[in-house]
Amino acid sequence: MHLVRFRDPSGTIRQGTATDDTVVFGDQEYARDSVDILPPCEPTKIICVGRNYADHASERDSDVPDRPLLFLKPPNAVAAPESTVTLPAGKERIDWEAEFAVVIDEQCRNVAAADALDVVRGYTCLNDISNRDDQDREQNWVRGKAFDNAAPLGPVIATPDEVPDDASIELRVNGETKQDAAVDQFYFSVSELIAEITEHMTLEPGDVISTGTPAGVGALSDGDHVEVEIEGIGTLEHGVVIPDSD
Repeated sequence: MHLVRFRDPSGTIRQGTATDDTVVFGDQEYARDSVDILPPCEPTKIICVGRNYADHASERDSDVPDRPLLFLKPPNAVAAPESTVTLPAGKERIDWEAEFAVVIDEQCRNVAAADALDVVRGYTCLNDISNRDDQDREQNWVRGKAFDNAAPLGPVIATPDEVPDDASIELRVNGETKQDAAVDQFYFSVSELIAEITEHMTLEPGDVISTGTPAGVGALSDGDHVEVEIEGIGTLEHGVVIPDSD
């Protein structure tokens, strides 16, 4: 099942189910292009994982860490699917990063790895947009990772039965494939990540764990069209605007 948040033609926000062409809420069925698709959840926080693919660690001239490298994106970073995101002006390099995102279903803390999938609502697509100019200058990555629109998310939450264990993940920019990998290449599994994160903090319903990006990151340009496609979930699409610096 694909779960979707959307604004119906009357302006009311609904949660329903989606197919390729339709969105259903109760006994109402809408053409998908007649509604506004919203981010599929409203996280209190996004917990991101750095260097969880060995090939991406290598392209960043870094090693895979001996424990998950964690950082946060706040709710202001969330951007809707099919939106055009405005990114910071005056930066030399703002990168795309396709990521497989885990959506939490219930408030939880100290979850054992063996039980971790019990707290998962499903999976979605995320683009961990990264301002390298500032990321490479700071330790906490607030300027580098937490700016407005830094986490396009969606378009749906796929329930776990929809997503293969070796699901492919691909990012395209203006139709050209830039990243192409599979989620079974993670260094730390979803279960290991949930166990590690909940040892330190409480997760709330709708919170997101973004599990890291494969090799192939690169710089976005003004006017780019980005697609993040994950097998079993679908395709997150968004445009890019980078204003001229003053």
